[in-house]
Amino acid sequence: MDIKALKTELRNQIKEETAALPEDYISDSDNGLLLLVTSMKEFSAAGNIMIYYSVEKEPDTHNIAEAALHAGKTVAFPFCRRGGTMQARVVSDLGELAPSLLSIPAPPETAPLIEPDELDLIIVPALAYDRYGCRIGYGGGYYDRYLCGIQAFTVGLARERLMKETVPREPHDIAVKCLVTENEIMRL
Repeated sequence: MDIKALKTELRNQIKEETAALPEDYISDSDNGLLLLVTSMKEFSAAGNIMIYYSVEKEPDTHNIAEAALHAGKTVAFPFCRRGGTMQARVVSDLGELAPSLLSIPAPPETAPLIEPDELDLIIVPALAYDRYGCRIGYGGGYYDRYLCGIQAFTVGLARERLMKETVPREPHDIAVKCLVTENEIMRL
């Protein structure tokens, strides 16, 4: 089986595992992630943060974004374009986000742009991570293209129950510098 087929098979398996997670675990996991991420020195020191807008049973990023806004940080969300390109666009309130490409809430195209080299911290989405910071994403490649050459501190949020021993990795796949579960912070 080639690597693309392995990734597709793993994505389907993770989606089934995610759907089966109990709501009380999701809530406890989200609370743990919020506490650990906001306690990190890299979060405290970051002036400019890019964070994805979580949907469905993804680790909740809304509360992390609210904490960052409350702390006076510049908070950007991805603005994706067809063809796989992405920009970081700044919002001052989550209410500015509206369904966009793939129905995921995003800032308007008119929101201020923040250049990749101005970002201090990026919270990167994934279906699941392994203990090396490698991720199995959704297959669009947006983040791998965006993160290529970026110096920002990258953080992956992972539910402990969805952690994998290893995930298939291609040369263009970019690992995060830090992985946070509801139970621990792993700087890689």
